[in-house]
Amino acid sequence: MEQRRADTIAAELEELIFNGTFCDGDRLDEVRLAERFNVSRTPLREALQRLARSGLVELIPRRGAFVRQPGPVELMEMFEVMAELEAACGRFAARRITDSALAELRAANVNCRAAVEAQDTDAYYAENERFHHIIYAQSGNRFLATETGALHRRLKPFRRQQLKLRGRMAQSLTEHEAILDALERGDTALCADTLRDHVAIQGEKFHNLMATLKNAAE
Repeated sequence: MEQRRADTIAAELEELIFNGTFCDGDRLDEVRLAERFNVSRTPLREALQRLARSGLVELIPRRGAFVRQPGPVELMEMFEVMAELEAACGRFAARRITDSALAELRAANVNCRAAVEAQDTDAYYAENERFHHIIYAQSGNRFLATETGALHRRLKPFRRQQLKLRGRMAQSLTEHEAILDALERGDTALCADTLRDHVAIQGEKFHNLMATLKNAAE
């Protein structure tokens, strides 16, 4: 129960940071937040730890938790690396993926479609995350899968946030279907390219994301 509550608190804190309630550099007072969410300090601290692992919060010993939002250059650089790591996972997975993993990816896409129809970004993100982690595992390279998963966690708040942009969930699902098609065909180059394009945020897509991050540096 506390784990689920920590998940909920972390998601709500993400939204409060993105909507400007808490600004870059603000200290997150544990006592006030525990009262705000009507919880004990234990699930609250776990939620802050999760945000710290994603890099959205910095935990400073003897000082507390502070909001930390990356600026646009840092965020762009992280997404560029993320795109290349996922492209590498896709390239390897196209050669090594199992039939059972392909079936799991199809099932994840079915659930993603249902989430799009319901306009449920949380449900979509959960299945989207499952989709990507299957590909990481199917790369057959544990080091690559671990490093890719770590950066995925770092960017999780921002990947979740961009799904709230109008039309992005439906677009993401279409991209998933192209990735799955490339995997089924065993086309290593196409799979790498489709995953890279799926993850990279450039041009209008990047500017739309930054517009939602009201406290990001100009």
